[in-house]
Amino acid sequence: MCKKHHFGINKPEKITQSPDDSKFLLKTLTQIKSNVSAPNKKKGKENKEKEKLERRLLEELFKMFMDSDSFYYSKTYDLTNSVQRQSRSETTGLPLWKRVDDRFFWNKHMLQDLIELQDEHGGFWILPIIQGFVQIEELVVNYTESSDEEKSSPETPPQEAACVDDVHPRFLVALISRRSRHRAGMRYKRRGVDKNGNVANYVETEQFIHVHNHTLSFVQTRGSVPVFWSQAGYRYNPRPRLDKGEVETNLYFCLHFNMELEIYKKQVLLNLVDQTGREKIIGDAYMKQVLMFNSPNLTYVTFDFHEHW
Repeated sequence: MCKKHHFGINKPEKITQSPDDSKFLLKTLTQIKSNVSAPNKKKGKENKEKEKLERRLLEELFKMFMDSDSFYYSKTYDLTNSVQRQSRSETTGLPLWKRVDDRFFWNKHMLQDLIELQDEHGGFWILPIIQGFVQIEELVVNYTESSDEEKSSPETPPQEAACVDDVHPRFLVALISRRSRHRAGMRYKRRGVDKNGNVANYVETEQFIHVHNHTLSFVQTRGSVPVFWSQAGYRYNPRPRLDKGEVETNLYFCLHFNMELEIYKKQVLLNLVDQTGREKIIGDAYMKQVLMFNSPNLTYVTFDFHEHW
């Protein structure tokens, strides 16, 4: 209020407070401030924790797919299916992710929400990844090139490299290994068959050669012996043991090989376990199950590395 021109307006009395009142008001104000700021602080802390978790997840994904050197994808070729399965397939017009072999679609669980949308535009984001190994090389066979002995001979004049044409074609040689996403795990900790007929650490390896317009493909698979067995302990090469009896195992052994024969039609089973040592118990159980299965489409062969060492 102006001191000179108060126009008869009474000067307001100064409000005085007791020390107790001041303390009370100060405490009330502090409480109000803390109540207002607490949700903001809590929200800010939650956001930071969320960002931190997202960063960790992203780092783990990068480590998983980039550091291991065992994950592969292709935008144009179906890495999950062998040449034979691709030639027999009736789903040529479908998107790549709908043509893949479910056993080798390693990131399927991560993309499940997108897959369930069944949206044609969502297919752009669904890119199947396999775990395994891929190597592709282009080779040229020069039939007119002299041998190493002729090259080393001082009397033999050097020859010019022959041109690459139909007589000296280019060969595209590829090796693709696909690891099944079912029952994968660490060696010694993941063994045998499960109740879905899947065996531990199952891998399909395809070797194919493409020359002119022809593709030749050879496929083999490997996996744990399809009976219920395990290896306990952490020491090197722990002793194997059978976990279920012959009769109970037979159902799941048959389930496994019925799935195999449906895909591959005929198979030669090469048993590589030690036939005389500590692995004999597994080899014997395997052979008994093959005899009980009694299929003309299975050929059983034992090959003991110890005999050829």
